[in-house]
Amino acid sequence: MTSPRPLRMALFGSGRIGQVHARNLAAHPDIELVLIADPFIDAARKLAEQTGARAVQDPDEVFAEPGLDAVIIGSPTSTHVDLITRAAAHGLAVLCEKPIDLDLATVMECRDKLKDTTVPIMLGFNRRFDPSFASINARVEAGEIGSLEQVTIISRDPAPAPRDYIETSGGIFRDMTIHDLDMARFFVEDIVEVTAVGSNQFSSDIEELGDYDSVVVTLRGSRGELITITNSRHCAYGYDQRLEAFGSEGMLEAKNITPTTVRKYGASGTAEGEAYMPFFLERYAQAYKAELDAFAMAIRSGTPCSPSFEDGVAALVLADAALESARTGKTVKLKPIA
Repeated sequence: MTSPRPLRMALFGSGRIGQVHARNLAAHPDIELVLIADPFIDAARKLAEQTGARAVQDPDEVFAEPGLDAVIIGSPTSTHVDLITRAAAHGLAVLCEKPIDLDLATVMECRDKLKDTTVPIMLGFNRRFDPSFASINARVEAGEIGSLEQVTIISRDPAPAPRDYIETSGGIFRDMTIHDLDMARFFVEDIVEVTAVGSNQFSSDIEELGDYDSVVVTLRGSRGELITITNSRHCAYGYDQRLEAFGSEGMLEAKNITPTTVRKYGASGTAEGEAYMPFFLERYAQAYKAELDAFAMAIRSGTPCSPSFEDGVAALVLADAALESARTGKTVKLKPIA
């Protein structure tokens, strides 16, 4: 019996996240990276040379390529809706980075266009595939800590992104917190209330752009579960990523990860360890690989993708609700999405 041919995929975007996807695609035993598309063709060519792909400048060249199975969209957010819609129309499976778009109305229009599509569409909330977070989720689902009552999510970046990035990011809730909002829904799918507060504590650039550099969000699930999300755009000790699930019969916790578990004990300090992972590329390297595995499996098996397009919609709804709450000082009660 012969094994199936590799899945033939194209990548949109050769920036930071595109480089992560390109290397993972090139190393995957069941995938052939065929094309890398980017209007900045020199960057695409450099990445293509490293991964054995072909660089193209125009998205039309991707959609004209015969025998493709899927595309990965790691290009700017403003391109996502168009590329998702075109890919689905060509029968190509899609893995798209978050968010679908910064505007919910645009996302809902895209949703309507996709209502009859049967191709797999996955949203790039890769933290669901982090080994530690996925393990906690599975153990909660198995009833290991009884009824889930509280989830605590802490996510702090080591330093703010450049001003020009912040300016077009859609703000902290749609850019940064949206990952944690999806993680909240990974544990408590039905969120009925959102309360958020934002503060400007250290970045005059972020304040001038009308955004917050620090936020705390509290969510309530339909069964009374409480989820707390703490975000900051800076952290003196590195990339701070922690999660705790508390239930009626116990608690599960994922702490920060260091390169090794070695600790130093001496006169200058006790249990001194190495610095945390510098940023998301290192901290979630395994999650990106597991995400790609799940995408390939969904294409092969025809099973629904998770996280799905609908998860992307729900995360943006929560992000918009958090922004509204932070600006008005009021709790936002959520209505079902039609």
